[in-house]
Amino acid sequence: MYIAGAGPVGIAAAVGAQLLGAAAVIVGDLNEDRLAQARSFGCETVDVSQGDPKEQIEQILGVPEVDSAVDAVGFEARGHGTDASHEAPATVLNSLMDITAAGGALGIPGLYVTGDPGGIDEAAKVGSLSLRLGLGWAKSLSFTTGQCPVMKYNRQLMMAILHDKVQIAKAVNATPISLGDAPRGYAEFDQGAAKKYVLNPNGYIKAA
Repeated sequence: MYIAGAGPVGIAAAVGAQLLGAAAVIVGDLNEDRLAQARSFGCETVDVSQGDPKEQIEQILGVPEVDSAVDAVGFEARGHGTDASHEAPATVLNSLMDITAAGGALGIPGLYVTGDPGGIDEAAKVGSLSLRLGLGWAKSLSFTTGQCPVMKYNRQLMMAILHDKVQIAKAVNATPISLGDAPRGYAEFDQGAAKKYVLNPNGYIKAA
């Protein structure tokens, strides 16, 4: 499985893939600190600042494709390699359709919007992307999009945590901060901090 994006959502998806028995979990990102966090619990990693992930995936697996993939980036995606300096909202979805084997599946928890006033062009401003849908159709790929139905999985995940099957707090580098530190936490997260900040206004987490 390949997961695009090593923020907290991507890291949690990687943990979930391991829990479900994926033979190999590969995480791609531009941020080396976040990639190091993914490696800390056994994931292979791809640095997409070095270019399209396809060749790096082939170096890991021996073939340039995966059975399934997750887009944990969304509409704020940037290009790969030398194009990584600018916003390219369709990059991740098009890349995943390319590297996912025929008959495979794409999970898309990454945020896509119906309107983005700051979009790079008129199409992006209304949530329209230049997708290679024909490629996805030709390969019979399945797409699952939208917010996670948390309650559907809540009990199973809770039991996995309680029975020490996953160390999700460690995997996402959960870091409690006070309410007063929230602006700093948001700023650091925006800069790519390899942490999942957890607001802890009453000190309960420390007490636990």
